[in-house]
This record gives sequence, structure tokens and C-alpha cells, in this order.
Amino acid sequence: MGKKQDELTKEKQKNDNQPQETEPTKEEESKLINLSKELLKVDVDSITDEEEAKNVAEDLRRVIRYHDWRYYVLANPVISDYEYDQLFKKLKDLEKKFPSIITPDSPTQRVPKGLIKEFPKVKHLVPMLSLDNSYNPEDLREFDRKVKEITGLKEVEYSVEPKFDGAGIALVYENDLFIRGATRGDGEEGDDITPNLKVIKSIPLKAEFSKYGIKTAEVRGEVVIRKDVFKEINEKRLEEGLPPLANPRNAAAGALRLQDPNEVAKRGLEAFVYQLTYAVDDKGNNLLGKKIKKHSDAIKMLYDLGFKAPYKELKVCKNIDEVIEYCKEWEEKRRDEYPYEIDGMVVKVNDISLYDILGATSHHPRWAIAYKFKPRQATTRLIDVVFQVGRTGAITPVGKLEPVEIGGVVVSSVSLINEDFIREKDIRIRDLVLVERAGDVIPYIVKVIKEARTGKEKPIVFPKNCPSCGSPVYKLPGEAVYRCLNINCPAQVIERIKHYASKDAMDIRGLGEATIRKFYELGFLRRLPDIYRLPFDKIEKLEGFGKKSVENLKKAIEESKNRPIYRLIYGLSIRYVGLATAKTLAKHIKCVEDLKDWTVEDLMKLPDIGPVVAASIYDFFHNDENIKTIYELKELGVKTCEEKKEEVKHVLDGLTFVFTGELDCCSRKEAQEMVEKLGGKASSSVSKKTSYVVVGKNPGSKLEKAKKLGVKIIGEEEFLRLVNQS
Repeated sequence: MGKKQDELTKEKQKNDNQPQETEPTKEEESKLINLSKELLKVDVDSITDEEEAKNVAEDLRRVIRYHDWRYYVLANPVISDYEYDQLFKKLKDLEKKFPSIITPDSPTQRVPKGLIKEFPKVKHLVPMLSLDNSYNPEDLREFDRKVKEITGLKEVEYSVEPKFDGAGIALVYENDLFIRGATRGDGEEGDDITPNLKVIKSIPLKAEFSKYGIKTAEVRGEVVIRKDVFKEINEKRLEEGLPPLANPRNAAAGALRLQDPNEVAKRGLEAFVYQLTYAVDDKGNNLLGKKIKKHSDAIKMLYDLGFKAPYKELKVCKNIDEVIEYCKEWEEKRRDEYPYEIDGMVVKVNDISLYDILGATSHHPRWAIAYKFKPRQATTRLIDVVFQVGRTGAITPVGKLEPVEIGGVVVSSVSLINEDFIREKDIRIRDLVLVERAGDVIPYIVKVIKEARTGKEKPIVFPKNCPSCGSPVYKLPGEAVYRCLNINCPAQVIERIKHYASKDAMDIRGLGEATIRKFYELGFLRRLPDIYRLPFDKIEKLEGFGKKSVENLKKAIEESKNRPIYRLIYGLSIRYVGLATAKTLAKHIKCVEDLKDWTVEDLMKLPDIGPVVAASIYDFFHNDENIKTIYELKELGVKTCEEKKEEVKHVLDGLTFVFTGELDCCSRKEAQEMVEKLGGKASSSVSKKTSYVVVGKNPGSKLEKAKKLGVKIIGEEEFLRLVNQS
């Protein structure tokens, strides 16, 4: 470390009031990004020499200024928030250890600056500071200790609320009217984007602050995009041949900078407000901490005035232990269900009168801290690409990564989806990439850090022959994927048998991937019917197979013969046919083989089956090999027909249920199955068509949506009464 600064960068930083005064060249950007990765590995605690500390600190300042410019000016960061925070923390720790190396222009001595030039600048009524970050309970306890030390209190009451991952804004109201809105900017002044904010319907153009004696108010907030709206925007962009947006935060920030408010109105933006930072009466008296004594009261007031405020999500905690418990609850249980992207929780001293006592550093207030969830994004390098063959012959490119921890899980592979995805993002082997892992979703590449390229990157070349069987591969008309059309391709056979034996299909326990591969190699398994012809006498002699394990496998295979026919349909690996479609088909036939007599038009008359799905089902049941397989399964004892019971009307017929929170009686999945067995429908989202929202312990945002839409809300007891009545 401690590399010599190049002369251009040194000159540029002499009197630096901006993170990046001139746009860096591609070569400079590549060096800065790679330097960032090196600095993330530096152990600040091991540095004992002041000269070394000075050199490392200067490198850290260089890269932090660059990343500030990427984030605040371009709204296009090239590292994750977590990695940025780690760089900033290393600089703070180094300067704390060696105070003599602190420079006046260090990012730790001021709020990052950097604004685009298209909008006029306005000064905030109160400086808009960042929040200090914490990543573990110990940091929160240290925050609590400092608050108690400064205030002299033995216990402190805190408010805790979600930390929205969007674009920061400040709204000013005068005599109840919205008169100005601005971006965060450099914390002292921001861009005046009032026309753009006026088209966001969740921002009231008039709010009766005067009811509370307030003449002038400044409200802080965050512009966000709902997860489902963001998904729809990206789907539409892909249909139009445009590249998908990286994440809701960048999409929101970019939309706010559009020059045409009419275009902003189309972007599905919403605004949450989370702080009343300025409130004076007509005589100029400050009402915060006096008439408005607590932050939780201010949030309730904003909510009552018609703002979208986290009133329902906010919890007042009497001590730091309750704070930690509530933060963990959101990270582990509520984060994924929440309809907006949040990257942590904000912890604030609830008593506003203590804010002046606690004060602020040049960078953040001492009365608040952000508890950041485990990062779900990280940058790493794509080191190779392999091609996997699925059960329908689809050839999927899988990227092999330098292992990186994301959200507590080490990620080393990522789906590259298809050739179009790779071409759109211009992904190359040896690229530095930003990878995201959200909940249980398979990790995917959000963006390529093209600025880090060195010229050693290689294009990804798709194979012309199947990597499993060597047959030529084809891209069929209207499809984005290459396929191997050889139905006897080993990879396809193994994947189809694996799917057939899976839990949601025929549920053959003991017939997992490793066993299937072994049996395939030994010639025991080549087609689905072979499952019911396995030579157990030979299997019993194989290493790793004892008498008991063979008996268990034999029993599981025998039990699979009597599964409901919808599970057999699902297990046949018909393209586009998931469990829901399989259930629809099963309801309308007596025997699986009857589907060979259905036309595409017949199939399209069924609920939720469109032309593409209907054509796929038709093609499957007009393939001689597939029909032969079904008849063989039938001869081997697999149930392919079900007597149709006379339809019994239930109380739940035609009703749609949505569940939120934890139930005592059963898991959410079991409750949904109860509804479906009794003729109802279980949905994961609330709409005007929802009949009931069933509320358990710790309900999520679905409860609020149900209230707004006027959907009937019931508890667990009433739900069980309905089930028992039917």
C-alpha cells in the first residue's frame, strides 16, 4: 500500500471541495476501482508506522471521493453500500489512531459533495447529515453508552423504524402549502426539484401544519419505488429492448433528475417521510423539543396530516435491548415481506429535547444511528463460465465467481440466464461484477463494473454442441435460450428423473441427485418408468446401500404410485407447467392420457392457460415417446386416473385468502393448503379481489394495504371457524 499518487490526481485534489472535479478517464477509473478492492483487504489495526498510515489514508480519500462522485453525481455506484461503508470506516479508524494525518478536505471532515448542474441550488433549513452506521448489536450498545454518557441518563427511550433504500429529499411547507422540495445534495444545499416532487401523489400539496401551531416546516424523506412496481418497470423495459434498471434506489434517484415532470409521474415513485427537522410558529419560535416533544409524536402527526410516514412500523423501545430485538425481528422475519426495499433500521433518541445536548459531528448526528442489515450486494470477479443442461434441454450459462460473502452466505456461482442477458450487460470473463442476493433468490449479476476493465477480459462464447451429449444446439424461433433437442441427452434424463422424484412432484425420498447419477452411470435408470423397475437385489450390494436404505427406497417408490394425478402431471416436466397449471389440468380430466385428445383451443378455455402454455401441453401429449412413457407408468402401477367426485360446495368456494403474520394453528403453507382443499384460493398479495386477509402475530404491510383497500380482515379463530364450517 502507500502507492505514489499520480501527478494529475494530486493536482486535482489540492483544494478539493468536490469528490471529483473532472471526469476521470477509463484508465483512471479502473485503477481507482481496483485500488478500492485492495484497500478493503487492509487491516488498519496492524498499521503502526505514521508514514504508512498517511499513505493508506490518502489512498482511501482518493477512492472515497471517486465513489462519492459515482453515487451523488451519476447515481451509478460501482461498489456496494457495505463496501463503501467499510472504506469510510477504515479511514475514520486510521485518522483516529493517527490524528496528525487528518487533512481539512478529508471525507470524514465533511458531508460528501457533488451535484448535477441542471437544477438550481437551494439551502436546506437544517443541514441534512448522513447517519452513522452499525452492523451488529455491539455497535448499538456502544451508541447507547455514548448517548447515556453525554446526557447523563441511566436509561434512554428510542424509536426504531425501517431505513428506506431510496433517494433522500427535503420538503418545505409554508402556511400549510408545499413550496419547495430538494435533493440531499451536499447536506448544506441540494437541487431544487419541486416540479418533479409535486407529481408524486404521496406528497401532499397542502398539509395542515397550522393545526399544530406550525407556520414553517421542513420534512425529511426518501423517494422509493415498490418492489412489484420496479419489477413491472423492468419487464416493460425488457419488452422494449431496453436494459433493466439495477435496483429501485438507482431507479428512484434517476427519475428525480428527469427534466420533464410528466416523465417523472410515469415512474411509479412514492415518498416516505421519516423526520420533522424544522418547525417554527408565526413568531419564529422553534416547536421541536418543546411543543413537539418526541420523534414518535412527530411521525404520528405527519401520518395524520396525510404523509406516507412509517407510523405503523415505528416502535418505541424503552432500552437498547428492545431496540436490538426489534432490529433482528425485521432483518430475520419482516424484511422480505415488506413491499419496499429497506437496508436496515434507523434508531433515534425519541426525546427531541436531547438532540441539542447530543449534537452532531461534521458527518452525522449523535442522536441517531442506522443499524444496517447484512449486505445483499458485493463486488467480485467472474472467473469462468460453465454451461448446464436442464430437464427441458435449456442450456444455461452459470458464472463461477471468486467466492464472496453476501447476506451471511458465501456465493461462488451465479446464473447468467441466457445469451441475451449476457449481451445486454456485456458480461465478460474476468469482469468485476456487482452481485446481489435477495432473500432466497438465486444470486444474479446486477451490473458489470466496466470502469475496472484492464483489457484482459474475454467474451463469453456459447457452445455449438450440447456439453452433455454433443448434439447440435438450437435457438428456436421466439426463444432466448439455446436447447439440446436430444430427448435421451444424459443431463436432461438425470434432471427429469430428479424433478419427477422431487417433493412437490412424486416425492420419492431417497432418490436424490447423487443416487440418480449413480444409477444412471450403472445403467439402472434411463427413463422415468425405470424407477419402478430398479434391481434392488443389485442395489443392495452397492457401497453405501444397506438393507434398510434399500427397503426405505423401495417403500418410497411404491408410495409414489398413489400420488394425486396433478403431481404426476407436474412431474412429467412439461414446459411452462408448474404446480398451479398441473392442478388446473387435473380438475378437468379423468385420466392424464386423456390430454392427448385435447386441442390447443380446448386447453385455452381453462383458467390461466394462454396460447404459449397451451401449445406446449399440446406438443407434449402429441409426442409418441411421451404417451408411451405415460402408458408404461400406468402398467407399472402408477395412478394416472382419478374418479371425479361429485362437486361439493364449500363456504370457501370462490373466496381468495391472504395470510400475514404467524399463526398458532399451523404454518402459512399448511393454512394455504387448507384453503385450496376446500375450494378457495390462497394468494400472496392483497388486491381489491381479496376476500379475506387473515392476520396472525407480527403482521406485515399486507395488513395496512388491506385496510386501505377495505378488504375484510379476520383473525386466526375466525379463519378456523370458516374452515370448519366448510
